[in-house]
Amino acid sequence: MKTMTAKEVELALAEGTTLNILDVREAGEVAAGKIPGAVNIPLGLLEFRMNELDKSKEYIMVCLSGGRSGSASQFLESYGYNVINMAGGMYNWEGTVD
Repeated sequence: MKTMTAKEVELALAEGTTLNILDVREAGEVAAGKIPGAVNIPLGLLEFRMNELDKSKEYIMVCLSGGRSGSASQFLESYGYNVINMAGGMYNWEGTVD
């Protein structure tokens, strides 16, 4: 599984790189703040909503600590999606939040 640090994601966004960020936390967790531009699909709904994702794009998976996003990454990879897990999750995020 490919990984990026929260700092690498933050720097890429600061440089103007377009990233497809998928936040797999529950809605209540996301309400406390998410990475700007991130799309929320809770892990429990991912199986039912993965058809909303484009296999030609790369997705950066985010959760609170990196565990759920790791599971989501493995799940999506098994279906042919190109994903990167943000190691350490939002606990390591120091950038701005929406």
